[in-house]
Amino acid sequence: MLVLDAITRRFGDRTALDGVSLAVPDGRMVGFVGANGAGKTTTMRIALGVLAADSGTVTFRGREPDLAVRRRFGYMPEERGLYPKGQLLDQLVFLARLHGVDTATARRRGTDLLERLGLGDRLKEKLESLSLGNQQRVQVAAALVHDPELLVLDEPFSGLDPLAVDAMAELLRERTRAGVGVLFSSHQLDLVDRLCDELVILHAGRVVAAGEPQELRRSRGGSRYVLEVDGDADWVRDVAGVRVVELDRGRAVLELLAAGADQRVLAEAVRRGAVRSFAPLLPSLSELFQEVSR
Repeated sequence: MLVLDAITRRFGDRTALDGVSLAVPDGRMVGFVGANGAGKTTTMRIALGVLAADSGTVTFRGREPDLAVRRRFGYMPEERGLYPKGQLLDQLVFLARLHGVDTATARRRGTDLLERLGLGDRLKEKLESLSLGNQQRVQVAAALVHDPELLVLDEPFSGLDPLAVDAMAELLRERTRAGVGVLFSSHQLDLVDRLCDELVILHAGRVVAAGEPQELRRSRGGSRYVLEVDGDADWVRDVAGVRVVELDRGRAVLELLAAGADQRVLAEAVRRGAVRSFAPLLPSLSELFQEVSR
């Protein structure tokens, strides 16, 4: 497990990170979201030792990571760092060798990754000949080729088409099933919602929410419910302590304004006929993000 505890980092008079704490458990995928300038990239760089924290600690599996441990990490920076005139497979082999992988294994892994990402027929092409989306796929392969024990990926899905997103998502899931912890940032909240096991939301250099997405939604669910019945639900307007937010025949979104209003709605619905569903309306990840980032 990667653990960041009370990390603070300043750049001159500006505090970029203010007591940031988060954990990336082995075998879990952690989504890291926040507006531009929130401090996500700075946090990732400190986790990897690229930047030093002014205070706080970084540990991996219980101890401070040294250079040998960090060689077992995989990192995909937001600013892409491959060689435009280098051949794809040659670059992956070179990067794997820097992490201590023998040449034969590096070539096998690099070839497999490029094939999985739809570039198996372009192994000897130069990076600069590829589209930006395909260059992104190669960058992903570069983070994975040495079979890391931890992955830290800064905007890995940026610029990818849906097929490439699915291919990379499956690669990451394979890593988590093998016990690798994954921390990735993204502005694509629907994708974060679909992939991550845990969520960390950063705002102005501070963690403002963290936990499993469904639990975070439940904790912020408020008093809105969705009622679905056979027939017309217009009668719900007359139930005391209820405000109708939306009404479309047999489906109503309600805000419960008084104690016991949920039981009154349910009792009246049952009295009138079949009830298809009556459940809290949980906020979307986008709504949750907007609420905690105000």
